[in-house]
Amino acid sequence: MNMHHPILGSEETMKKGILTKREREVFELLINNYDTNEIAKALKISDKTVRNHISNAMQKLGVKGRAGAVIELLKLGELSL
Repeated sequence: MNMHHPILGSEETMKKGILTKREREVFELLINNYDTNEIAKALKISDKTVRNHISNAMQKLGVKGRAGAVIELLKLGELSL
């Protein structure tokens, strides 16, 4: 019987699907050299919401800074260049 941790899920879930759809959209633009304001305009959301998405992703990943988040997401296969 294959039991999964109710919060963490399976190992496969841990590797993929860390970001929400919107967080992924934000980071895709971020790695394409968009700044916070440009991301906000492109996604029709506020600057603060963009910062919140980035902050939430950094917290999930346990990293400090956008660069750290991008590096970790690349390592995990969540983003690609």
